[in-house]
Amino acid sequence: MSTVFNFTFVPWFRSVAPYIHMHRGKTFVVAIAGEAIEAGKLPSLVQDLALIQSMGVKVVLVHGFRPQVNEQLLAKGHTPKYSHGMRITDSVALDCAQEAAGQLRYEIEAAFSQGLPNTPMAGATVRVISGNFITAKPVGILDGVDFQHSGLVRKVDVAGIVQTLNLGSMVLLSPFGFSPTGEAFNLTMEEVATSVATALHADKLIFVTEVPGVRIKPTEPAGEDNPIDTEIPLEEAQQLLARLPMATQPSDIGFYLQHCVKACKSGVERSHILPFNVDGVLLLEIYVHDGIGTMVVDERLESLREATSDDLGGVLQLIEPFENDGTLVRRERTEIERDIGEYTVIEHDGVIFGCAALYPYPENHTGEMAALTVSPHSQGQGDGEKILRRIEQRARAKGLKSIFVLTTRTMHWFLKRGFIQAPIDWLPEARQRKYNLDRKSVVLVKKLT
Repeated sequence: MSTVFNFTFVPWFRSVAPYIHMHRGKTFVVAIAGEAIEAGKLPSLVQDLALIQSMGVKVVLVHGFRPQVNEQLLAKGHTPKYSHGMRITDSVALDCAQEAAGQLRYEIEAAFSQGLPNTPMAGATVRVISGNFITAKPVGILDGVDFQHSGLVRKVDVAGIVQTLNLGSMVLLSPFGFSPTGEAFNLTMEEVATSVATALHADKLIFVTEVPGVRIKPTEPAGEDNPIDTEIPLEEAQQLLARLPMATQPSDIGFYLQHCVKACKSGVERSHILPFNVDGVLLLEIYVHDGIGTMVVDERLESLREATSDDLGGVLQLIEPFENDGTLVRRERTEIERDIGEYTVIEHDGVIFGCAALYPYPENHTGEMAALTVSPHSQGQGDGEKILRRIEQRARAKGLKSIFVLTTRTMHWFLKRGFIQAPIDWLPEARQRKYNLDRKSVVLVKKLT
């Protein structure tokens, strides 16, 4: 039994290690919907946030309280009122919001104070600091609707939050702000989280919500395992929002998406929409490549570039499994190290997920594309085609008229992308001498126009 556990645990731990290194020292703003707390998810979310912080991530936690405020309003015989997707906060609603915020802060701080044996919180010391980090201003009157004590974020105390984070504490924010005259305003969790993430230039903005994510691409056939898009380019998300009516309910496609887009446009690297009903959702999104929710990302953050000596380890780790199963011909490590400058890599989230090398034969006006590899975690996302296009660009820049590949298993992939089969004697003489007759690789050529 222990042997089986070792074989599953060790590869898993190694697979998440790059993400642990990558996120250490980064700042995440995590916004938890009040519905998640109402559904009893606070203990597990707190345990995972403590674990994430223990791995070096600086966490700002923003809680919502929509259902909690509504519950108190109804108990007092008042009906919750909304307009433009925001609460209309009269004096009664303001009292209810203050009471709900105080109660939730108490519950959250208590949850982080637990240190029960045999739980992720065992031995953990998580200091949670909350305070008047948000300066607010009134919403005022919109389209004839007076929002009274509802407000918007005027200013974020960046220096205060950064200082608190640098001391090793977690910052806890309620959707409340105060004006310079001391007047209290009820804010929305979504706007507070987005404003704080933008002001801090956070690395991630994460919404833990009642919705599973966003689906904007054509519907897949029935039975599709993942009903949402795990990654949406910023430009595509903006185009979708432009076609949608104004989102006023959390269940509306654009409700959380609009804040993700705003954050990414303002410099936040990545923003996420996650379902709170999945146990461990934060860990699955942050430390697993495919994630479990929807991530909005500016594609310009993805790096398609020529390799350097620093990429050698990542390239070797990527191609080794494919050499072992015979998909790629094994190359000497000293040869790869010598030729690392001939490689193009695609880097995503600080991890290399694809590579290929271009070996030119200038006298024959052609070049070999070798070791084209895409990680199994990234296949089907177009990385292979991006690398192919970059190799073609590099070949044209060198004055080559064609590129060729030798393959035993991926012939159809290349044929679909404009390659045609050629005889072995088409190869440059120097390459023919190195041809391995035992592998019986197929020669495929693509002319560059």
